Amino acid sequence: MQTGNLPPGVPKTNESLGYRIIEWAQTYIVQPDGDSAGQPWKFTPEQLRFVLWFYALNRDGTWQYSAATLRRAKGWGKTPLLAALAIVEFLGPCRFSHWDAFGLPVGKPVPLPVVQIGATSLDQTEQTMDMVRAMLAESPAEVVYGLDIGKTIVQFKSGKPGSIRPKATAGRTNEGNRPSFCLMDECHHWVSSNGGPEFFQTLKRNIEKTTKAGSRWVSTTNAYNPSEDSVAQIIHESEMVAQGYWLYDCLEGGIDPEGIRIEHLVRQALIEAYGDASWADIDGLTRTILHDRTTPDSTYFRFFFNQIAESSGGWMSKSEWDACLVDDDDPILPGDQIAIGFDGSIRGDSTGLVGARLRDAKVFVIDVWERPENAHDDWEIDVLSVEAAVAEAFRTYRVEWMYCDPPYWQEAIGRWAIEFGDDYVYEFWTNKPTRMVQAVERFRSAVTVGDLKHENDPKLSRHVLNAQAREVPQGILIQKDSPRSKRKIDLAICAVLALEARADAIADGRLKIRRSRVVGF
Repeated sequence: MQTGNLPPGVPKTNESLGYRIIEWAQTYIVQPDGDSAGQPWKFTPEQLRFVLWFYALNRDGTWQYSAATLRRAKGWGKTPLLAALAIVEFLGPCRFSHWDAFGLPVGKPVPLPVVQIGATSLDQTEQTMDMVRAMLAESPAEVVYGLDIGKTIVQFKSGKPGSIRPKATAGRTNEGNRPSFCLMDECHHWVSSNGGPEFFQTLKRNIEKTTKAGSRWVSTTNAYNPSEDSVAQIIHESEMVAQGYWLYDCLEGGIDPEGIRIEHLVRQALIEAYGDASWADIDGLTRTILHDRTTPDSTYFRFFFNQIAESSGGWMSKSEWDACLVDDDDPILPGDQIAIGFDGSIRGDSTGLVGARLRDAKVFVIDVWERPENAHDDWEIDVLSVEAAVAEAFRTYRVEWMYCDPPYWQEAIGRWAIEFGDDYVYEFWTNKPTRMVQAVERFRSAVTVGDLKHENDPKLSRHVLNAQAREVPQGILIQKDSPRSKRKIDLAICAVLALEARADAIADGRLKIRRSRVVGF
């Protein structure tokens, strides 16, 4: 069901420049991928309707809408449409010129087309830029317009001014640009922590300098989490949308939380949310939603049903964690092969060492240093005590792999690598989202399917249950409930690193290794 302000039907031919733009796009752009790659580009009916209304005109030749947002389910086809619009705004007849003898609008190209693809990181713009390049490579437009199609910029071979290029958050360095068109991608990820709202305001201000010349912006988003105050939420709740000045196209699947375990309701809601996106795997998505318990229901509502939903927050439920509890009939013993995860702080957060036994993925706390309740402001972690605990762990157990989060501890980690072997002690930067997302996902999956074990250490359990799920473009990370929160999660981080270290040790064949080693400190 359409829950935006997109008008019903389509505008008349004398009310939109979109008809000529669609004809131009299908003449000069090619399909980027799939079985029809290289053939003339075609919009789906829903994409056609969006384009026609986005380029709708008032009788004086000005735009009916000064900006637009496309909110659709994940995989609906937002990126290809975004790429097509970027090319149209770069080359096509996308500005009103005059009315012809039949009263139909005639378009003209932008004299100085500066098309920006904005995102919170350059990596995030790569998919759209790749799509732009694929639509132009070996297309009629490449030859007719004489294009230089680079990996990060599309421009004219003749040196004529104009380009399509990515733009990422960089504070004041973006101030002063004069784009003729701006695409804002994945705005549900534009949050305060990555400078998203400030970046949005900067891009919007830059566009507003040349609105009389027809400059506008388009944003795309999945349904947002209302607890994150993202740009997607700012736009949706804006009076500009409510008053109809900004176009808002949103198709949602009609389902409530009680229906998410009922197959025919899930399937019908997916069909509604994906509309005419015939490539969507409705059967596969239905199976995932009905049977996969590693993902919160709120994620399904937002990404697949396109409904605004607040994340449940907690990364791990108590029942899930307690299901991995085992008794002490097989305790961790000296000499056991283990992997270690280390997450260190100096004064604010806790510092911990967590082990994971190689043969059964049983995790346990080796040691932890937490700030006492009545500690003075100048309290710091006892570094020597940490150093001694690491040495004792290597003496007590057969440590096969150790992953350490380096901030504040790089010098110490370097010494441990020298002392215990650089093929045993490794850095693992938890602030690298792609790698950390994968580690977090593997840990949670191990808990869900019962591959992980623990002895219900109260501190480890507390830290694991304190952890909150945080959504990033790459997936799910874990974090505290707020930056200054006293509800620490450092042992949860250690446990994730320990399990990851165990997996890499086993992959390296170390579970079969029998060796004795005397280690000094």
